[in-house]
Amino acid sequence: MKKETKRKILSTLLPFIGALLIRFIYLTCKKEYKIASKIPKEPFIVAFWHGELLMQPYLYKKVRGKHKIAVMISEHFDGEIIARIVKRFGIDSVRGSTKKGAAKVLLNAIRKMREGYDIAITPDGPRGPRYSIADGIVAISKKEDAYIVPFHYEASKYWQLNSWDKFIIPKPFSKLTFYVGEPFKVEELEDKSTKEYIKKRMLQFGK
Repeated sequence: MKKETKRKILSTLLPFIGALLIRFIYLTCKKEYKIASKIPKEPFIVAFWHGELLMQPYLYKKVRGKHKIAVMISEHFDGEIIARIVKRFGIDSVRGSTKKGAAKVLLNAIRKMREGYDIAITPDGPRGPRYSIADGIVAISKKEDAYIVPFHYEASKYWQLNSWDKFIIPKPFSKLTFYVGEPFKVEELEDKSTKEYIKKRMLQFGK
């Protein structure tokens, strides 16, 4: 089977299977939410680690309901799969890399924010290293004077992939604990300390 044909089949099947799996896990699990007392009304940046991507659509819906959001996703094939999965949850995407073609993807993300969208970013994606902070989240937050809101979840029982991001797949019928940290801004921080500050705020949930 040709590579192009194989990818076409996978890009059709995997999003359907992935979305079904996410819904099944969420519906069978017990849920607990620990959400910050003040969530910005204006568009903000949702920040979470790449390895904690799976259940984030449900946490976002809990926090913002039907508000518009776009996720920054790479243009790699696995990014295409992720984009198609989140689309099934009513979530748009901004495709591109902050390392390659950075200006274009950042401008598209900023345009989305100005149209009223929240922007979701995995600062250590798409290739890591784990818990690193790429330039994109800093650039967008400072340019738009936008709040960053850290999202996180934990599962009482889970599978963990042997990947660079240690991707978490909660087991059905386990307990999911969702966290939303206090919003913060970075416009007054010096560039050399901004990334470390963002990382610290994102790792506040017992990690």
